[in-house]
Amino acid sequence: MRKKLCIGGLWLLLTLPGHALASDAAEVGEERAKELKHLLVQECGSCHGLEMHGGLGPALTQDALEERHDDYLRTVILHGVPGTPMPGWRGMLSEEEAQYLVDLMREGVE
Repeated sequence: MRKKLCIGGLWLLLTLPGHALASDAAEVGEERAKELKHLLVQECGSCHGLEMHGGLGPALTQDALEERHDDYLRTVILHGVPGTPMPGWRGMLSEEEAQYLVDLMREGVE
């Protein structure tokens, strides 16, 4: 099913599976978890700020993400945001890994 969402004047087409991933389903191995945390801090942090308080991209703090659903955040991570510098990471991340990043952001990045 496709849904259109208006985000800051941008229209995103979201193609989500019929089921949402639960947070506890985002299990990755210990080594991959380290890689994903590094990705979040270094790659995402280059635009969203090393402490996720925003920069070129919006803040990714616990408070900033409170109103966002996990499926929305996973979709942005995997598919990017057209017309913005936010790239899609689909070729490098699975849905489970994207959920793991969402969980890390919700916990707060140290």
